[in-house]
Amino acid sequence: MNNRCQAPVIQWGSAVVYQIYPRSFQDSDGDGVGDIRGITSRLDELAALGVDALWLSPMYPSPLADGGYDVADFTGVDPRLGSLDDMAELIAAAHGRGIALLLDLVPNHTSIEHPWFREHPAWYIWADAPQNNWRAAFGGSVWTRDGSTGRWYLHSFYPEQPDLDWRNPDVVAAMQDVVRTWRGRAVDGFRLDALDCLGKHPDLLDDPPATTPPPFPEPPEAAALERRHSRNWIPAVRPALAALREAAGDAFLVGEVYRPTPELGPYLESLTCAFVFELLFSDWRADAVGGVLERAAAVGGTAWMLSNHDFGRVGSRVGEANLRAAAMLLHTLPGPVFLYQGDEIGLLDGPGADPPLDRYNRDRARHPMQWDAGPQGGFTTATPWLPAVDPARRNVGDQRADPGSLWSLHRDLIGLRRRLRGPLELVAAEPEGRLAYRRGDVVVTLNLGADTLPVPDGEVLLRTHPGARLGPGEGAIVSLPG
Repeated sequence: MNNRCQAPVIQWGSAVVYQIYPRSFQDSDGDGVGDIRGITSRLDELAALGVDALWLSPMYPSPLADGGYDVADFTGVDPRLGSLDDMAELIAAAHGRGIALLLDLVPNHTSIEHPWFREHPAWYIWADAPQNNWRAAFGGSVWTRDGSTGRWYLHSFYPEQPDLDWRNPDVVAAMQDVVRTWRGRAVDGFRLDALDCLGKHPDLLDDPPATTPPPFPEPPEAAALERRHSRNWIPAVRPALAALREAAGDAFLVGEVYRPTPELGPYLESLTCAFVFELLFSDWRADAVGGVLERAAAVGGTAWMLSNHDFGRVGSRVGEANLRAAAMLLHTLPGPVFLYQGDEIGLLDGPGADPPLDRYNRDRARHPMQWDAGPQGGFTTATPWLPAVDPARRNVGDQRADPGSLWSLHRDLIGLRRRLRGPLELVAAEPEGRLAYRRGDVVVTLNLGADTLPVPDGEVLLRTHPGARLGPGEGAIVSLPG
């Protein structure tokens, strides 16, 4: 599996990375499920949008207990999605268009169906009885009894996802081999899943009762505990990430660290950047969003997203009237930004499956991409694994042809993003509702309030809407005079 095209040179500090959920992007073989060849067939669409890189959510063999994040083979491709040859073609075709490719790496756990679980039981965390009060991310105890051995294994997520023991040097070596294998296949980097879960106290001490609300949403039983020992134990995080960095060389590594931004420092010692989760959960107010930006600016090394496969669509969260302002916010932030498939056309959360396929109600964020106005949105000729949401109303084909569409605004913002320089500096948020910040000689002004605001003096480089002033949900990018 050799890539025939030289890897593109990406300026990661200003990169736009497009997240693809492979099962929902494009079906090429008429089985109703997206696949690798389908992604390859749509690369020209992504090149037209102007993205720098693609991030594929897991496409590995998996029993799909957790939407692919229960990996049964870290170096293979799920045969329902394609083959290693298909991956080679995708990488080569992306590189030929100057687009880098990132894979999702899940270092914390495997599927219970991964051969390692039976062949190398010492690579996992076992006990003769539950050892503590830790709670899993989706609820319940982290301890499950294995029927074959009678012992109990630890899992930070579902029972089908046993945690690897990163204190075991064989685990470290095995995951390093995974990274080196994909780097040898010309993959350009990785999004590293659930990194704070790598940091477990070696003595498996109880988590103490919480004295404050959790920083981000948690099941009630988990929110009742302060995750002091079950996660984010930095003495365990540092060596694990250093080992992954050693194997990755100079590849791009972005971390999913489900912790507040001020706590990211130890992770950034080995990562290129880490996501700012506060932006996903912030109220859509100038003071709230501004506070997130200010805290992140003090840390550096941040990556940004407004939607993803786990937490739903930005339009459903902040309202359709704010979609254009949200696009302007995302594409003018310093550091890599991640655009979830469909956000460029304003795709909203869908109804999900009935009965649900995902036990944690995330089907709503994983409906198929909508390419045209046909009944299945051009995603498939069959019955899709999840239904289309509203292809007649929102699709790439119609919006590409409309210079005033949301798709066209994303394309124009990505093009303008190349000229933005320097760190983010907040401008005084007066009047109320105005979020304004500088990037070098450029000021971005967004109206997140209810009143109409003036456009700042200077050359208007791009606006979300036409007009002499900024109404609610509108924004402008202005080059300062002189």
